[in-house]
Amino acid sequence: MAYSVTLPELGESVTEGTVTRWLKQEGDSVAVDEPLLEISTDKVDTEVPSPVAGTVMKISAQEDETVEVGGELAVIDDGSGGGAETGGSAASSESSGSAQPQQEQEAPQPAQEQEPAPPAAQPEPEPAQQAPSGSGSSDGSGTPVKLPELGESVTEGTVTRWLKQVGDSVEVDEPLLEISTDKVDTEVPSPVAGTVLSIEVNEDETVEVGGTLATIGDKNAQPAQEAPAPKQAQQPEQAEPRQEAPAQQAPQSQPAQPAQPAEQKQPEPQQAPPKQPEPQAQAAPAASDSDGAGTPYVTPLVRKLAAEHDIDLASLNGSGVGGRIRKQDVLAAVDAKQKQQPAAAAEPAQPATQSSAPAAASAPAPVSDSEKAALRGTVQKANRIRQITAIKTRESLQVSAQLTQVHEVDVTKIAQLRQRAKAAFKEREGVNLTFLPFFAKATVEALKQHPNVNASYNEDTKEITYHGAVHLGIAVDTERGLLSVVINDAGELSLAGLAHRIADLAQRARTNKIKPDELTGGTFTVTNIGSNGALFDTPIIVQPQSGMLGTGAVVKRPMVIADTDGNDTIAVRSMAYLPLTYDHRLIDGADAGRFVTTIKQRLEEGNFEYELGL
Repeated sequence: MAYSVTLPELGESVTEGTVTRWLKQEGDSVAVDEPLLEISTDKVDTEVPSPVAGTVMKISAQEDETVEVGGELAVIDDGSGGGAETGGSAASSESSGSAQPQQEQEAPQPAQEQEPAPPAAQPEPEPAQQAPSGSGSSDGSGTPVKLPELGESVTEGTVTRWLKQVGDSVEVDEPLLEISTDKVDTEVPSPVAGTVLSIEVNEDETVEVGGTLATIGDKNAQPAQEAPAPKQAQQPEQAEPRQEAPAQQAPQSQPAQPAQPAEQKQPEPQQAPPKQPEPQAQAAPAASDSDGAGTPYVTPLVRKLAAEHDIDLASLNGSGVGGRIRKQDVLAAVDAKQKQQPAAAAEPAQPATQSSAPAAASAPAPVSDSEKAALRGTVQKANRIRQITAIKTRESLQVSAQLTQVHEVDVTKIAQLRQRAKAAFKEREGVNLTFLPFFAKATVEALKQHPNVNASYNEDTKEITYHGAVHLGIAVDTERGLLSVVINDAGELSLAGLAHRIADLAQRARTNKIKPDELTGGTFTVTNIGSNGALFDTPIIVQPQSGMLGTGAVVKRPMVIADTDGNDTIAVRSMAYLPLTYDHRLIDGADAGRFVTTIKQRLEEGNFEYELGL
């Protein structure tokens, strides 16, 4: 059955997406939930998985093309032999009506190959195109792979890279392409197993949610669309072992135009043999991802890089979606290998690469020195996250009146409390107790007391929206760029709950496993500028929010403090700066001062013992 893959809804304000990269090509086989392509919107970069298993018959949206939500991305043939399921493909709409009676009459004609001439010549080329994509069906046109929903505000995505090309076989859930939006880069898995028959969106093209990315169909039928061969008598003989092929050949031999059948028939004997090993070769990686055996799925670029550095891909734990090995995983293995003796054998190399894989999954930016050095003297295209960051930060400064107010806070009590509780907290909760959850907790409580900060101003309607809940954004540094993950209903979480959510979202953002909905809907954002030692900064607001709080590095400094009798003394205290950037259209300087003062008082009191079970 031909299945139309459309661009799903990606968010309440997202109406379209751009195809950044196809992971599957026409003729490739895909599995259910296997990434088909990467899509990019103004909110999120993510992958579009295949809704069914089959073969990509056609790619309707090329890379860098923009597709509206609901638009067709691709057509996938799941091999069931039915017509197009969603109506997103031309096959479903054109095969209805007068075309269907013709196809019904043509179905019993495989046994009578001399009778295809009587049908009309003009309407039959359409069934002839549909039949190759179907698996044993004369009216199937493959399964279209469409851009799925990637978040509540994501309407489009951009294809950054195709992992499969036309003619490639794919398994269910095998990545087809990489898609990028302004919030997330992800892979699109194939919904069906089959062959990529067409790619509709090329790399760097934008497609809307629901738009067709590619078409997946039967591997035996796909070559029939590309074939130039005059030999028609050989097909029945070679197709006889395949029970589905004769049904496909009947419509192919029926058109009155001999040129098309000739071109559609020959490839079966030529391309069918090489296509059979491909699904097996790719099925092994798919199995290895789940079973731990065999070679994990990798792109040709990653495979080439591993071969150049003599890295055993089977020894790596991929940090990509579904365990896919990425370039950074190989580079991390190269660095680990270089630290060992050059004469190390393959077996010693495996522990080194395996130990480096978790680091790649948790480290903010595991970019090797060799990779950085390779950038010198080159011109590189900015990745999707960098492009969106460039646009959004500039737009934010143009849209709102931003200024920054800085306060200094004494966190000595929190530092002492953290030192006492971090070991037990780690054992009990399974996550590290850092300063950030304390800052987040104090911020959430302050936002409840100052609703004008947890608000948004609409320039067009002249209205202020005071949000009923606190959805706290947390800036996360990743190797692809800066992402702002969102902790929904942060006001309902305890200190431990915030620590869990921060650690989980940050880890998944860095390993490209974040969900689009977890990157949108924030009402206020906290950025840990002190993670790399910065004392303070001037954050840029995430629109349409009205403020962003920076948390500077906690450092010990000599400070003048007063005792209970009012006497001044000098003591070493743990200090941090809290810069608040706010929108002056909505928040005055006094309002900003009162808000940060509330946070300051909560932190300096340090009454978090009950939160830590002390």
